[in-house]
Amino acid sequence: MNYYEKEPVQRVQQDHAVKIDNRKNMEITGVKEVDSFDNEEFLLETVMGYLIVRGQNLQLKNLDVGDGVVTIKGKIYELSYVDEHSQEKAKGFFSKLFK
Repeated sequence: MNYYEKEPVQRVQQDHAVKIDNRKNMEITGVKEVDSFDNEEFLLETVMGYLIVRGQNLQLKNLDVGDGVVTIKGKIYELSYVDEHSQEKAKGFFSKLFK
């Protein structure tokens, strides 16, 4: 069987959970995709909408795409979800992202 004949990985719809230990380590489940990240901000697409994580010295410690688990290390300041109820906030964030 060659590469093109392999079946795509099937993802199971999963729950979304956020676990933070001492504002230094964060584990997020239900992540569909990591859209962007740097040492101050992560933008994650989760099963519950887009999640923005802001902080200082943020690092991607673990990314398991199959299970939808992301682990972030650093000083965590803020978590916020972007959905249709907060369009203005989303526009401001995305306009900064795509300048």
